[in-house]
Amino acid sequence: MEPDSGNQDSAVPRTSSTLEKEKEADTRSGENCALEEAVPSCHDSLENVCLKPGKEAPRKTLCGYLNKCSGKAPIKVWKSRWFFYEENKCHLLYYRTAQDVNPLGSIDISSASFDIKAGADVGVFEIRTPRKEFILKAVNKQAMMYWLQQLQIKRWEFCNNQPWRLVEDAVNETEFSYSEAEHDFLPPVKTPTDVVGIKAASLPAPQPSVSIQNISLKHPWIEIQNTVHNLCGGRQNRGECGGMFNFEETQEIFENVVEEEHVEAEAEETVRTESQEDEKLKMKPSFIRKSKKGNSGFSRFAEGIGQEKVASFKHQVLVLTEEVKSQKELVKLLHKALEAAQQEKRESCRYLATVKEKDRLELVRHKVRQIAELNKQVEALEMERKDLEHRLALKEEHIEELQAHVQLLMDKNQAKQQVVLKLTEQLTREMSDSLGEADAIATETLYKQQEEIEHLKDDLEAYKTQNQFLNSEIHQVTKLWSTVAQREKVLLMKCARLQAHNCQMESKYLMMLRKLQGLPGLTSDHVEMLKGLVQEALQWGVKEEATIPVQPSPINQYDDYGFMTVPDYEPEDWKLLAKIQALEIKSMHLLNHDALEKPLSERWNNLGELIPSSELKSLLRCGVPVEHRQRVWRWIVSHQVQHIRSPGHYQNLLKRCEVAEHPASRQIELDLPRTLTNNKHFTSPASQLIPKLRRVLLAFSRQNPTIGYCQGLNRLAAVALLVLEEEENAFWCLVHIVENLMPPDYYSNTLIGSQVDQRVFKDILSEKLPRLTAHLEQHRIDLALVTFNWFLVVFVDSLISDILFRVWDAFLYEGTKVIFRYALAIFKYNEDAILRIQDSLEIYQYLRFFTKTIGDSRKLMSIAFSDMNPFPMKLLQNRRGAHRLKLEAELRELELIKAQYVREQAEHVASHLDGTVSEDEEEA
Repeated sequence: MEPDSGNQDSAVPRTSSTLEKEKEADTRSGENCALEEAVPSCHDSLENVCLKPGKEAPRKTLCGYLNKCSGKAPIKVWKSRWFFYEENKCHLLYYRTAQDVNPLGSIDISSASFDIKAGADVGVFEIRTPRKEFILKAVNKQAMMYWLQQLQIKRWEFCNNQPWRLVEDAVNETEFSYSEAEHDFLPPVKTPTDVVGIKAASLPAPQPSVSIQNISLKHPWIEIQNTVHNLCGGRQNRGECGGMFNFEETQEIFENVVEEEHVEAEAEETVRTESQEDEKLKMKPSFIRKSKKGNSGFSRFAEGIGQEKVASFKHQVLVLTEEVKSQKELVKLLHKALEAAQQEKRESCRYLATVKEKDRLELVRHKVRQIAELNKQVEALEMERKDLEHRLALKEEHIEELQAHVQLLMDKNQAKQQVVLKLTEQLTREMSDSLGEADAIATETLYKQQEEIEHLKDDLEAYKTQNQFLNSEIHQVTKLWSTVAQREKVLLMKCARLQAHNCQMESKYLMMLRKLQGLPGLTSDHVEMLKGLVQEALQWGVKEEATIPVQPSPINQYDDYGFMTVPDYEPEDWKLLAKIQALEIKSMHLLNHDALEKPLSERWNNLGELIPSSELKSLLRCGVPVEHRQRVWRWIVSHQVQHIRSPGHYQNLLKRCEVAEHPASRQIELDLPRTLTNNKHFTSPASQLIPKLRRVLLAFSRQNPTIGYCQGLNRLAAVALLVLEEEENAFWCLVHIVENLMPPDYYSNTLIGSQVDQRVFKDILSEKLPRLTAHLEQHRIDLALVTFNWFLVVFVDSLISDILFRVWDAFLYEGTKVIFRYALAIFKYNEDAILRIQDSLEIYQYLRFFTKTIGDSRKLMSIAFSDMNPFPMKLLQNRRGAHRLKLEAELRELELIKAQYVREQAEHVASHLDGTVSEDEEEA
């Protein structure tokens, strides 16, 4: 039984007219010609032949007879089949004979891989598809390699020319052909015209030893159809049946092909003659060669040099073994070279994809640094080379001495051999029988070694061919994979843009609903309908949306650090506004991710070791990617507190807290449930971060007893825990903020440092934004009611999480100047909206939540670090000093007033106790 996986639907009748049309189409498509036509132009060193000028190389049909392995183990038979490649479907159809109409089955080449086994018979190769493996056998090795190379080309052409119009407008398709890369792996094979092509159809099919083996019992109906077609004689009947070939009409095709191949045949005659001689040598039975070599070896042994022959054969075995190892090392080197080429390609693509000249300059600088490092390595290698040359010279001198010694030994050995020969002659005369037996044993040993050498040579040749072909196959599959990856990337970019557009449309829809809610004179029906639409819009979708690999994306209810992407406000109007804000942020993030976030991530990936520099400062101002933020914060904190940090210090503080309760413990317990109420990691009492936060705050109260605990420290420690995760690192981050970054008395009982910064900020705001300051003073707005909390907790619970962590990235490195810059940038960002409000109560209401409406972090960062310049630290320190003196004087004056008041109250109470009555009391 034959396990052919036939599919009648894939078989298309091919008439003579069809062949003529295909021939015309193939003649026009000369740019994708077969490999054998490209040989003269690609390998002039092999043949000094080129195509005629002005004449396109014809496209030849891939067809011919191959043996197909059928049956199951252990009963397997080879059946002769006519194979024909169909370009439209990229299928390899196989028929019983070339004259059959319907195929017995087909092989999908577009998803197939090819392989040859080193130990297999001559001409055997495999085609693996996802459904089945096919084992085929060609008449010789040349035909096998030709089929494999042609099938590789057909697979690549079909996969590269698929009509995926969805991405063709975005992907710059490049035409690939059988390039020089494949030639480096496996030289092109000349066309075996006697066994491949339409000429082979006119030849009789190879007949197996048993005729019944060539009949497919699995497809009886197809066998009957083909048999009836073959029995129908006459030219007309064959034309109407539309058989596989019409020999009378194909005779004209043969004549044209003969004329076109005449020039090629003459140039290939010399190479073919050499290849035929090699084939004849290979076709000789191995035992004839072995017997000849055995006889010659025996004759040499009889002459007295048998032992030297045995040693030479052993040496050949070692040499061939080393050659096999070298071939394996060559394969590894080729893989490394391929990886290096792919890395260089990625670097070039990244350079071309960079939009800004600054980023390109940074890439060039990085390359220059790499070149400098490589130059240093070259110098070191040059020194090593000189050292090796010196050692080589010493070794050569030593070798010369050894050669002289060896020559002396050889002379002695020659003399000894002469003596041995004389003794051997005497021994042969005396013990002829013993010598004959010894000769037989030596001859048998020599024969076995010759046989082993022949096997090793065959194995070596097979491994060479297998490595060449597998390298070519890997190269082909890698090109296909890179093309598919590029198309997938473009599809993901399109999906991100469509998702951003969808968010924009939804945001406009919600904004329209919000405006409709404020319209006067709406009927009750319309009001109820609007309420229903608003409620429906405020609910997040239950079904999961399609996952787009753009991170972070506010597509879920919480972001990467657990903050709610849509804040849960109590007023309905604020809820709708929060949803609009979340959609706008998501849309902006999707649109700007590839243009802004991806280059920034690449800069961070190439940064290497962290050291204080202007480059690190600029990167921190732009924001740290999520995957690098924990490492960067840990480095900043450890770099700033290394002079006070000691091993075990944090654990000792916790032990002291366990021994004696701190006075601030009660206030800490009250503030724990009120910490980051919009973050899922702190809303649940069972959260693992709550105990960590408690221990960090208690340890800090022991670390800094003058402050103990101040409301606001809980939120600073909570943000540090979200990023650093380890509570000891979060503790030292809190210490760094309070003791290094903030001015003294910032978190004291009087909050003098915080009050001073509010006055300094008011002065700077009047200088940077005079129109806004005048507008706020006109409506008597006290900004300290809004900004005091910004400075105290560094914008925690004021900005959305994405912007908040970007502010903290720069704040931990530069200090409080960053808070002033971002506070000014927030008012500049919303200046026009505030100026349009003409009522003080509405201004206060707007200032309560206007920081949450800021979604463009890049714009806010640009305002903070570009538009607010110049912003010298010396000016900030001078302003702080001046305002601190004024505030301390005011506080002293208040203390005097308070003391005087207390004294007067005490005197008043004393007068009541003495029974005296004041004049006012008498009048009353």
